[in-house]
Amino acid sequence: MNVKDKYYQEVLRFWKDLTPNQRELVDHSIIKKHFNKGEAMRSSSDQCSGLFLIESGQVRAYIISENGKEITLYRLFDRDVCIFSASCIMKNISFDIFIETEKETTAYLIPTSIFDKLSKESMAVQVFANELMASRFSDVMWIMEQALFMTLDKRLAIFLLEQSNIEESDTIKITHEKIANHLGSAREVITRMLKYFQEEGIISLSRGTIHIVNRKRLEQLTLY
Repeated sequence: MNVKDKYYQEVLRFWKDLTPNQRELVDHSIIKKHFNKGEAMRSSSDQCSGLFLIESGQVRAYIISENGKEITLYRLFDRDVCIFSASCIMKNISFDIFIETEKETTAYLIPTSIFDKLSKESMAVQVFANELMASRFSDVMWIMEQALFMTLDKRLAIFLLEQSNIEESDTIKITHEKIANHLGSAREVITRMLKYFQEEGIISLSRGTIHIVNRKRLEQLTLY
């Protein structure tokens, strides 16, 4: 098994169930793409590129409210698959979802026409797509639960801990505006809450940086 086949098999669980001709079709059609940090992979519902396989990097999927506020639905990392970039081939799903890179990202793109053809020919591909959609909607429901039923201090604490785990550091390089975009809040509100955390000795703030001083206290905030 060559390196590319091994990658496909690890990321696309249906790969082993494809016929040789179907595998050849994917291999000849797949496109490797590079995105700079902050670049849009998908900017609106009328764009349907296909199925993105994230080789390396970090991706954010989000929606924008009528008044312009953003809220992050989920994030993708190495070897994740972006199903909503191919949502136009899924019946009865029509909504605006935006996908952008948070870090420099390399991804493989299976064009919409190819993925659609495989879905119609292979039950394994249909099962894969349905399971992936269910997983992403579970992520979205978790975000909606936070937005509707959790206080902002708890949501902010959860976000800071998640971001710390992503960066593998207690020092987080992020602006207040970016946090507001993730949480669907206003920058001024986030700034006030961060200053409160700082006054309580939980974090320390500097320009564009948040340092977690008392991780245990921050974890306790997520429990209430």
